[in-house]
Amino acid sequence: MLDLQTIIYFLALGSFVGVISGLFGIGGGGIIVPVLTTIFLAHGISEQNVVHMALGTSMAIIIITSISSIKAQQKKKAIVWDVVKMMSPGIIIGTFLATFIASKLDSFYLSIIFAVFMFYSAIQMFIGKKPKPDSKVFSNKTHILSGGIIGSLSSLVSIGGGILSVPYLLVQNIDIKKAIATSSAIGLPIAISGTLGYIINGWANTSMDSYTLGFVNLPAFACVAVASFLTAPIGVMLVHKIDVNLMKKLFSLIPLILSIKMIYSLL
Repeated sequence: MLDLQTIIYFLALGSFVGVISGLFGIGGGGIIVPVLTTIFLAHGISEQNVVHMALGTSMAIIIITSISSIKAQQKKKAIVWDVVKMMSPGIIIGTFLATFIASKLDSFYLSIIFAVFMFYSAIQMFIGKKPKPDSKVFSNKTHILSGGIIGSLSSLVSIGGGILSVPYLLVQNIDIKKAIATSSAIGLPIAISGTLGYIINGWANTSMDSYTLGFVNLPAFACVAVASFLTAPIGVMLVHKIDVNLMKKLFSLIPLILSIKMIYSLL
């Protein structure tokens, strides 16, 4: 797992994911999970646990990409922290509990769930249809419940929640660039809670010989996280300089293609 070629793959993956994370306010799980699944299978990780390992490792990586994006977005004062604070309790609980469900599912079925969600995400990103703003101010209860739903779904497919949280924020009349920035901040409690859940549920797989902590592969986490942390600010910078909607359409098909490939690799 620690050969030079694999390390280069991890670093390249992290560099790409960092830019995508900063640009779209997403955690990058749509890219990380299928790529890691392919790499892990090539290194002999069993099909029974390979998707769980990819999901758990992806969640751990998203902690770092979120922190990097938050630091960059905070400099532009674009994060709506009041919304983040109200949604966080639901996010933390929903994300953590969903890892217990994910741990009981077979890798193949998890990959199907992942592919279906990526198909939905690809359509949403390609169409680029914005939800109609709602003049009604959402209550704390609504924010907590919405956070729980977003956290649960994000945990099952190991994403930072951007594909779900950005539309939710747009409904509340939050500007698209602030919605993306706030989504980056929402991704942090999702990633922390999800990582903890995948470590606990995969504890039987912990091995210092194979460098795993629960369902988190430590070499993959370290390499991808470092590279993504360094490149996420590039994505944040690009948000304010390019047509984000056009880039979303160009990017939308990549996670879908990778997830379909992931299913084939498990057949």
